[in-house]
Amino acid sequence: ERAKMVYLNCRAYNSRYRILQRFLKDFVPEVAKSGFGLTFLYEKLLELIESGIQMVIVLDEIDMIKDLDDLIYTMTRANDEVREKGGISIVGISNKLSFKEVLDPRSRSSLSEIEMIFPPYTSEQLREILLQRVQKSFEENTVSESAVNLTAAITSQSSGDARYALKLLLKAGEIAESQGKTKVTDEEVRLARKMVELDLAAETIATLPENHQIVLSSIAHLTIEGGRYERLEGLEHGFLFSGEVYEEYEHQCKKTKKRPRSVRWFKEYLNDIEMLGLITTRPSSAGIRGHTTLIKLGHPAQGILDIVKKSISL
Repeated sequence: ERAKMVYLNCRAYNSRYRILQRFLKDFVPEVAKSGFGLTFLYEKLLELIESGIQMVIVLDEIDMIKDLDDLIYTMTRANDEVREKGGISIVGISNKLSFKEVLDPRSRSSLSEIEMIFPPYTSEQLREILLQRVQKSFEENTVSESAVNLTAAITSQSSGDARYALKLLLKAGEIAESQGKTKVTDEEVRLARKMVELDLAAETIATLPENHQIVLSSIAHLTIEGGRYERLEGLEHGFLFSGEVYEEYEHQCKKTKKRPRSVRWFKEYLNDIEMLGLITTRPSSAGIRGHTTLIKLGHPAQGILDIVKKSISL
């Protein structure tokens, strides 16, 4: 009964300070106020676990934490200082298997980690999950078995993500209802597919800092207008040069009176956006204007542009 669990999504809480402040405020309400320094938060953390509480902190999308090494150092140091009383255990969840490679070796060794890899759901597993939810969420006999099977197949072929499958079937139900139909069929699932992909993209984009969103908007704008080098021999359709995207990013920043960040930061933004599946990047082949990075949008450009415009003023 002395164990307490806190769940945090690291897209929203992506730094050591924000994570410490967020989970501590459930136990020490005064830290919810801004202005307290990191030392104060650390002292409150020590007081909490010295009281005998065993904290379990679940960090979903842990790879989004900018200063993960610092966070791990803080947590493991707290455990070392308060032995045999309380303590902290970290459960880190990530879709990116390689994220630990960027950690300092000392951070990795201090974790005493146990790694569990969960493969994507199979089509049959997704089907079982969907059938269970259909029984709870839809009237009897309003969803065809074929629609469930198609939803499971589409999802297993792309990501194997149950969240995507559930959203897809929900959207198909909304489409059927709006059209006055009494049953969800394959047709509604197919119509829902593109809408759901943009809905999920919108949820992701809403959590991004402003500079990331401006970079994404720049990529979408250039994709619509056509990149400067789109007719260059050897360049695949839809790919843009990182240099022209950076120029467009600078242009959009100046239009909105925001200070553009350096090329180094721009590359960090691209890495973050790619990690979320919104773009793909790859190095250019040797024959294309020397070595550079090629960028391609992962969703319809106009849809992405509309989402970003709603989120920030461009």
